[in-house]
Amino acid sequence: MNISFIKNPAGCKCGREHFVNIKNLITGKNAINNLPDELKKLNCKKVFLFADINTYPIAGEKITKLLSSNNILCSEFVFKEQHLEPDEKAVGAAVMHYDTSCDGVVALGSGVINDIAKILSATARVPYIIVATAPSMDGYASATSSMALGGVKVTLPSKCADVIIGDTDILKTAPTDMLKAGLGDMLAKYISICEWRISNLINEEYYCEDVADLVRTALSKCVENSDGLLNRNDEAIEAVFYGLVIGGIAMTYAGASRPASGVEHYFSHIWDMRSLEFNTPSSLHGLQCAAATYIAAKLYDKIRHTKPDKEKALAFVKNFNFDLWANKLRAFLGDSAEPLIELEAKEQKYNAKKHAARLDKIIESYDKIIEIIDEEIPSVDVLTKLYDSINLPKTPDEFSIDSSLLPMTFKATKDIRDKYVLSRLAWDLGIIDEII
Repeated sequence: MNISFIKNPAGCKCGREHFVNIKNLITGKNAINNLPDELKKLNCKKVFLFADINTYPIAGEKITKLLSSNNILCSEFVFKEQHLEPDEKAVGAAVMHYDTSCDGVVALGSGVINDIAKILSATARVPYIIVATAPSMDGYASATSSMALGGVKVTLPSKCADVIIGDTDILKTAPTDMLKAGLGDMLAKYISICEWRISNLINEEYYCEDVADLVRTALSKCVENSDGLLNRNDEAIEAVFYGLVIGGIAMTYAGASRPASGVEHYFSHIWDMRSLEFNTPSSLHGLQCAAATYIAAKLYDKIRHTKPDKEKALAFVKNFNFDLWANKLRAFLGDSAEPLIELEAKEQKYNAKKHAARLDKIIESYDKIIEIIDEEIPSVDVLTKLYDSINLPKTPDEFSIDSSLLPMTFKATKDIRDKYVLSRLAWDLGIIDEII
């Protein structure tokens, strides 16, 4: 599947020129057989094959044989960790083992391997091809890497893959939880598109309807084929993988993560940060996003039935004590809370005057906000049927995270990034304590 049909569309109504550096997206049965030809197009004569102990057995030997039979040299590095963390140690190991005589990187894996390989290829300034092993996350096509830096989940600039290969014969062998995680990451787009539109309405944040619709179309295809996912149906697997790639492309088009992540991703980030800080349980990112999407949909349903009260909201903000809140964040997140606290000096989201201006806009536009929620987020009943049909988690308890932490998790999501999400809307309305 060549992606030229969505590459650099001219004259977008949003006023921006959209561009992505991906040269090819190849999906379907036996897609991996295209690897040598794609490397030759990139003028790669010797590549650094990059995998971990879990992904190498899936197709590592097949790749080396393919390369050898096509006269492409190969140097290998395989992480030995059973559970690889995307942190400074892993990136350092990859860089230190990199063979500088290589003129390309081929990664075999999914989330963590892809994130590290993108940083490695950007550092080495060489072409990069990802051979996906699971339709589990939307970072395949993004030019950023989700990493743990000093115990804090951050998004770092890296390099978009030049070629993405999704061989359904490989993808369908992924563990069931990874298949469900991929769909969970796609379902998160219900929330992200909704919040992108709401922020555009309240804060005049940049928004592109064409990019949003690209994501909606891919999401619809995933949902239409969801009943075949657990049966490892080729069309269902390909729909999820393609949708995840489109999510990454949409982020590149928008120049931000808006089209693909919102408050639901921040729930997941908070749980990951606590796991790094306190060694508490965490799960696959997509499964965490699935549960958080369901929770966010229920919270948005409460917003639907909330009438803004200006005096209540102004009184809430007047009584808000940032120092007290900062101490709560420190207790909840440990040392990883400090970067979040420091962000406020730049963002000033808790500034009373800025809040009053946003509140006026919210009240003025509330009917439109409800209309956006109705248009973008399915009802809780519809989501419940979908989740139950493929056994997606609806609460964090289902992956051993205590649901009693949800109130504090939700309130902390407003501090993760300078992005207007549900928790900030609830804070602006003065209902953040009661809505969760």
